[in-house]
Amino acid sequence: MSQATATALAADPAPPPGGGRAAALGASAEPTGAVGAAGGADSVESTGSTGSTGSASSVGSAGSDFAPLLRTVREQGLLERCTGWYARVITLNLLALAAVLAGIVLIGPSWWVLPLAAPLAVLSARTAFVAHDAGHAQITSDRRISRMLQLVHGNLLLGMSQDWWNDKHNRHHANPNHVEKDPDVAPDVLVFSKDHAEGRTGFRGWITRHQAWLLFPLTTLEAIALKVAGFRHVFSAPTDARSAGRSRRPAGRRAVEGGLLIAHAVGYLALLLAVLTPLQALTFALLHQMLLGLHLGMAFAPNHKGMEMPGEDSGERWGHLQRQVLTSRNIRGGLLTDWFLGGLNYQIEHHLFPSMPRPHLRLAQPMVRAHCARLGMPYTETGLVESYRQALGHMHEVGGELRTGASGS
Repeated sequence: MSQATATALAADPAPPPGGGRAAALGASAEPTGAVGAAGGADSVESTGSTGSTGSASSVGSAGSDFAPLLRTVREQGLLERCTGWYARVITLNLLALAAVLAGIVLIGPSWWVLPLAAPLAVLSARTAFVAHDAGHAQITSDRRISRMLQLVHGNLLLGMSQDWWNDKHNRHHANPNHVEKDPDVAPDVLVFSKDHAEGRTGFRGWITRHQAWLLFPLTTLEAIALKVAGFRHVFSAPTDARSAGRSRRPAGRRAVEGGLLIAHAVGYLALLLAVLTPLQALTFALLHQMLLGLHLGMAFAPNHKGMEMPGEDSGERWGHLQRQVLTSRNIRGGLLTDWFLGGLNYQIEHHLFPSMPRPHLRLAQPMVRAHCARLGMPYTETGLVESYRQALGHMHEVGGELRTGASGS
């Protein structure tokens, strides 16, 4: 499999900490390095092919298409950090988390404690969104503070490895929806490309045939899967060249990450077992994690599923603007949608400017939409329910040949 090298030039007026002015997005990067630097990749190009809609071939291919938009966004000050806004969001979220935990203690060993799993899941998702934004250097340009915020919100409060997430998420931002390079569409339990669906048999084949119906039930396991992947990343021995790269990181940093993951697991279980009966504690933990996984799945599913999927077998060359816009979908809505989806409903703007603070994404949207219209580039925006319909329709289509084969046999 050939790999096209994608090199991004940082466009943030203050270069993201750790990213410099030239961060290689295709490789493992620090939390506020490559991901934060992706916002200015006006010279990025990669090999790709037209995906599901067939609309990319007529769109310009020069990275310079992005430069005028970048200049406008900079002039409007939309790349400047919103530290005060994030301070209020983080404080309110931590206070709300403390209130829910206090409610669990006050209710004590009773099944009436189970309804609190729902608000705890919603607040845990807010915590994940803060960790995500810290990883993109949206909150502050100080690398150490960004890392600390991500470690506290990701590792300590959620039990999810920030180092594992950053590596995976950097590769996704570098080549979104790319069938060979984006880990988020790599074949696993679910598949997102017809090529990946071919030849799947047995239980995995059955899942692929019915994956459109199984998507949201399976997302209830997402929070647990993220924890398991993070623990494996931090504590297991490297098994390939990419995972071996983490062994070259300072031992102290890995120790901090591992210590915080263990602190989360011990603290979470100790609190529940100290207050509830073992059966109540197990039920509450499962309900909390399943609702959190469903919430995260509802936030992530609309973003790219069913959009263009570049591949390696075409001579087309996409610039940063094409790569990010054509593979992403926005979700219409008001402040409630912004809050529920953590700003990820502005997926196009977020991918074009990953270090742009969350409250500025809404302000940048009209500029991005108008710029795409001038270039004749498709700008996809739907309602939330329609986005799910499109995503599920794509997954149903991917499994179509397997269903035809099964019925024919």
